[in-house]
Amino acid sequence: MNAVILAVLVMVALSLARVSVVFALVVGALVGGLVGGLSLEQTLDAFNEGVGGGAQVALAYATLGAFAVAISRSGLPDMLANRLITLLGKETTASQQARVKMLLLTAVLLVAISSQNAIPVHIAFIPVLIPPLLTVMNRLKLDRRAVACALTFGLTAPYMLLPVGFGAIFLNDILLANLNSAGEPLGLEITRGMVPMAMAIPVGGMALGLIVALLWSYRRPREYQVQDIASRHVTEGHKPAEPHMLGLVMSGVAIVAALGLQLYSGSMILGGLVGIGLLSMGGIFKWREADDLFTSGMRMMALIGFIMISAAGFAEVMKTTGEIDALVSGAFALFGDNRGLAALVMLLVGLFITLGIGSSFSTIPIIAAIFVPLAVQFGFSPMATVVLVGTAAALGDAGSPASDSTLGPTSGLNVDRQHDHMWDSVVPTFLHYNIPLVGFGWLAAMML
Repeated sequence: MNAVILAVLVMVALSLARVSVVFALVVGALVGGLVGGLSLEQTLDAFNEGVGGGAQVALAYATLGAFAVAISRSGLPDMLANRLITLLGKETTASQQARVKMLLLTAVLLVAISSQNAIPVHIAFIPVLIPPLLTVMNRLKLDRRAVACALTFGLTAPYMLLPVGFGAIFLNDILLANLNSAGEPLGLEITRGMVPMAMAIPVGGMALGLIVALLWSYRRPREYQVQDIASRHVTEGHKPAEPHMLGLVMSGVAIVAALGLQLYSGSMILGGLVGIGLLSMGGIFKWREADDLFTSGMRMMALIGFIMISAAGFAEVMKTTGEIDALVSGAFALFGDNRGLAALVMLLVGLFITLGIGSSFSTIPIIAAIFVPLAVQFGFSPMATVVLVGTAAALGDAGSPASDSTLGPTSGLNVDRQHDHMWDSVVPTFLHYNIPLVGFGWLAAMML
């Protein structure tokens, strides 16, 4: 068996068996490296080299966690949650509560979509927005798997379709650039306007999956243990301050400043630090308590940070084995000149690679150089080539244990330890997004 497939299968199987995702990634990397012909020392060297690439992301997550803890101590999240609970108390009938559920899901979805383009802060909003809403969700008996699906759709679909914000990076700077770089010797030329048009059909498949998730799969009520305001669990025993005007104003200023500085500098770390500093100036916490603040924040986000670090090491081992090229060439040797099977194989290979790496942005440079010549050889049109490479890269972003598109929602929904990362975030998003992406991506490649 190809080392990449085996490594991904081992990693996913261990994760589904409720083994720590970090442990699963390390074991998967070791299996993939050894089966791929590397010695134990070479495998560990490659893993250690890749680990450094995830350190910045882990530090950013820890800073965001500390910022979320500081915001929770201001009393602002509790005040907002209490207002929502008061409004909820007026909704007595089942139809009224169903309407509130849908409004809440729609609001979460719109905020997630905006985080990719209008205010491109990616997952930075989740630790601040979602925990205070958990009490409301519990009162509504809202299945958090539906919230995870809404968040993941908002974090992935926009960059696949809209060429602004993160979409400009994915569609223009990465997908378009790599397609033209690989296609230039073959006479293939892709224009900027072709890319979002080609990706519209696969994104339509994701939209269908979202509708199924919200209106059918997770529509039924789900019981959760009723606890105090969720943000208090983030504070690790520190009672939030009673809301006062200066604290509320400084909280608003800190949130705007943190997001604005992140947009300006591109650094979540710098934005989080400035936000924490402003909250300290507003008297939300004393500066000598900063160490405790960061400890609480890192405790909340530590799992996500270590998963991202381990995923970077896993990806580096897979690249070092050289088995990705072997996976592609071996798959196509089995199916000859059958265009339909060729398109399906491209999509499934992309799914396996992205499941392991956890980033569609990092997958495109790996597969474009291989897939573009194959697409030209099989007679696919330029638009179909865009669909194949773009969809193959995006496959697995939703539904990967190591993707921030699933880790981000888990970080907000699991602060009270009632939301499992694998079974409540990864599996639902895999089923509702990757399956329609394969189907609609294949259909688009054959039609265009």
